[in-house]
Amino acid sequence: MQLGIRLHDTKKLPFEERIADVHQLGFACGHLALSKVIEEFPTDDAALTPGLAMYIKKVFAKNDVDIAVLGCYLNLANPNPEKLAAIKKRYMAHIRFASLLGCGVVGTETGAPNETYTAVPECHGEEALRTFITNLRPVVDYAEKMGVIVAIEPVFKHIVYNPARAKRVLKEIASPNLQVILDPVNLLDISNYKQQVEIVKEAIEVLGEHIAMVHIKDFRVEDEKLISVGAGLGEMDYTAVLRFIKERKPYIHVTLENTTPADSIQCKEHILGLYESL
Repeated sequence: MQLGIRLHDTKKLPFEERIADVHQLGFACGHLALSKVIEEFPTDDAALTPGLAMYIKKVFAKNDVDIAVLGCYLNLANPNPEKLAAIKKRYMAHIRFASLLGCGVVGTETGAPNETYTAVPECHGEEALRTFITNLRPVVDYAEKMGVIVAIEPVFKHIVYNPARAKRVLKEIASPNLQVILDPVNLLDISNYKQQVEIVKEAIEVLGEHIAMVHIKDFRVEDEKLISVGAGLGEMDYTAVLRFIKERKPYIHVTLENTTPADSIQCKEHILGLYESL
């Protein structure tokens, strides 16, 4: 695997220095959320020109770091028509930008049926799923035109909350340009985390062929809630997902999440040690 890191979890530095630092730390790729990583210049839709894409691409190439994911984690189930139109426009700008960056995927989670992106029981309902699929379809159509992969990330608290629901979205959209980001911890909740081994196994069985990249973090239980932490600092069993990567996904991009500058090397070494021991 090619192990990397979510870039806004790294040491806060000017953009070029930050990517150089990521290389020095030994990471092969990064998850890039433009507005969370770059402060020196604007990254709104109008700023995402071919020239900016080629500049960013050169910075990453100079440091031998791939852009595994261009993150666009906005709510495609927003019920406000004006806000939804702006969100779709933002996705399309990212997709267009990604076509020039040469990044792995444009990544997104799957939203909630409200303007505040709040987890509510309705997230798991049929109406919310239908809304998400309807709004995702033109985004994926545009990705096809631009030769870019969009990857959805199932999250228990969001609309696509389990592997079966993700597979349904894939079948209904029916596009080779729609794939999946697997984040095993995001499939867990206080109600099911004790079944983590079975849940991860199901995700691999149901979605394995569609998994384009993997996020790795850990969790702890505090005050009857799951708290995300860096890899190796909690209760996550990585055996199944690392074996899946090793046996079926050669050189796949894998990015650490919820690390800090103080523990990122420890987390990296923990995962590499487990991977090499399989």
